[in-house]
Amino acid sequence: MTVKAQAIELSQARQAGLHHIGEAATMSRVSARMIRHYEELDLLKPARRTSAGYRLYDDNDVHTLQFIRRGRDLGFSIEEIRQLLGLWHNRRRASGDVLRIAQKHVAALDEKIRELRGMRRTLEKLMGACHGNDLPDCPILDDLAALSD
Repeated sequence: MTVKAQAIELSQARQAGLHHIGEAATMSRVSARMIRHYEELDLLKPARRTSAGYRLYDDNDVHTLQFIRRGRDLGFSIEEIRQLLGLWHNRRRASGDVLRIAQKHVAALDEKIRELRGMRRTLEKLMGACHGNDLPDCPILDDLAALSD
């Protein structure tokens, strides 16, 4: 196909309100690489294509990408986002189903916060025992090198 024919097709796509991947990425604040990845994971329907193979997205696709990005920003897993997308698109959904996913996620976040606080306490203790001088003795390295039971 000639360049001129591609330009016509792309201009027709623009007239139809479709966006190429770079525009969809900018509008959704999701990188083009991640857009392709989300398509591969079936979180986003396969993009329409020009005859030259350029991906095209409509405003609903961009909205879905924004939904995914927001879910990822909140730390939801890909599988949780898949479930949330299904519920979002199901107008007959029960809000309780959404709430259960969010509650489970918050419980996982709470556990991760507990783990991180424990790591911080351990590191602060080790740093407090470190003289930070020119001598080779280092309780931080000793702890990392210690054999576990």
